[in-house]
Amino acid sequence: MGKLAQPIIKHIPGTEDALSDFENHILPAEDEQTQELIRNFPTVYIHNWKNSNNFEVYIGETNHIFKRTREHYALIHEPEQWQAKLSKYPASLYIIGHEHFNKSMTLDIENRLMHYMMSIDQVKSVCNQRKNPQPHYYPMEEMDEIFRKIWHQLRKSNKDLFPTESYIKDSAIYKASPLHKLTDEQKAAQNLILEKVYKALDNDQTQQLIFIDGEAGTGKTVLNSSTFYELYCQAEENHCPIQCYLLVNHDQQVKVYEQIVDKLGLTEKYGTVVSKPTTFINNHDIDHPIDVAFVDEAHLLLTQGKQSYKGKNQLQDIIERARVTVVMFDEYQVLTTEQYWEADLLEKYREKAKCANNYVKLDKQLRMHANPMVIDWIDSFTKQRILKKIPKETGSYHLKIFDDPQSLDLEIQEKANRKDSSLSRTIATYDWQYNQGKKVNERGNHWSVMINGWRKPWNYELKSELTPKEQRAIKNLSWAEQSHTINEVGSTFSIQGFDLNYAGVILGPSVKYRNGKIIFDPNESCNTKAIRNRTLSDGSKKKFGEIMIQHEVRVLMTRGVNGLYIYACDPQLRKALKDAQK
Repeated sequence: MGKLAQPIIKHIPGTEDALSDFENHILPAEDEQTQELIRNFPTVYIHNWKNSNNFEVYIGETNHIFKRTREHYALIHEPEQWQAKLSKYPASLYIIGHEHFNKSMTLDIENRLMHYMMSIDQVKSVCNQRKNPQPHYYPMEEMDEIFRKIWHQLRKSNKDLFPTESYIKDSAIYKASPLHKLTDEQKAAQNLILEKVYKALDNDQTQQLIFIDGEAGTGKTVLNSSTFYELYCQAEENHCPIQCYLLVNHDQQVKVYEQIVDKLGLTEKYGTVVSKPTTFINNHDIDHPIDVAFVDEAHLLLTQGKQSYKGKNQLQDIIERARVTVVMFDEYQVLTTEQYWEADLLEKYREKAKCANNYVKLDKQLRMHANPMVIDWIDSFTKQRILKKIPKETGSYHLKIFDDPQSLDLEIQEKANRKDSSLSRTIATYDWQYNQGKKVNERGNHWSVMINGWRKPWNYELKSELTPKEQRAIKNLSWAEQSHTINEVGSTFSIQGFDLNYAGVILGPSVKYRNGKIIFDPNESCNTKAIRNRTLSDGSKKKFGEIMIQHEVRVLMTRGVNGLYIYACDPQLRKALKDAQK
């Protein structure tokens, strides 16, 4: 493949007069190739306007840019249409052309622009109603480079509207976006879900269960959000109303999903469609089931009552309130006794799905850029409790053992200072005291991770020291996206369900090495939710602390996309890890 030409991008005011001036006076003065690419080739365009301090955008592609844009301007006086905002707010228009554009590529460029712009803080809404990822076309292999050139030029025009690609790709919204291009495995799963949903709705079936099994990083969240959005898109195209909810038992993930549906206009059209499970259960009854409930991180659902939830099984309560329930499940991420699933109960739901051919297992690791040997090493440590030799060849993924926590933390801070790895954080097992909302003492010290002479505050401890303006600025950001959290230590409570560029994992005293085996010791843990007794269905009480800590370690060690750094407090484990690295 030869060197690709630069895209042609024209930026004009967002008015019909400006469009006519560009068509009749400015464009004719350009060279013949520019005129040809704008007038006669497919183009991509971005309408954008400033609403208060935020942008709103509409992204499109067309074979006839002047005709298509005038069709938009013809709707300016229709108050219910997005085009009405073109006259209400200061607007502009970007027209993008390239000599290798064809219909499929412009659709793909349009979709990626939507994906990027929805992930930007300053963009309040993306007014498109449809995603358009293209599977295979010629010249698909050129698309990434052409897009990079387009984005680079757009950034020169407006750095607020078009931030760096690394900034976008590190955002929690980008990672959970329904606009990702699905893998073949995800697409097959989505097709199954859509087929089963429509069958249930057409035949007036209720309490149908679709069960998706997949470990950390196998693409469950993207499959979940993409299928949820696809159902709403198809419902609008077919003028057939549908009522779907997206449920997740994780405060930060709820915020991410709320921003996604806000930016795509679903909240404005359909009201609240994102909720925590308890809220959903309390607000819906079994006599009026919704159409589809999508449950992300279903392993976080409660299987016993607590203060705000009076039931005994959130999954069953959701199933009874929906015609179809789609769950994304990873039993290795169950972290508290109130989330613990008894084996026979969990298998009952799996079998119910399997009997109806409603069961899918996702196997492909999509998060970690690690080779199979590295994945096997992490699996052996966190599943079989075996410490294998660390592979010499780790590819682009960095796996490194440290002698002290300070060296690990300094390395993470150095990574966080780079543009391409700014989402790097130090995280730890919950082996040091923490009580959010309460002071350690009257001197105002922070709850901290303390190892020998090294000390660093736990997650959420430094937020109170920010100014009100700074606190408002981070309100919708996940813990790792907040810049000040580089000065904190994260835990599963702040990082579960999210990615990091590099994860610096401190294995506290609860993780030991004895007689050639990894030991998980609940006596060293400060996580009361993991180590307290659990009353089982037969009335007996049992502890599951070892399993919960094992799961905790797995969650922490599978966060890093590009690398994993480890420090172990236990001297025997630390020595064994250093020996394994030799």
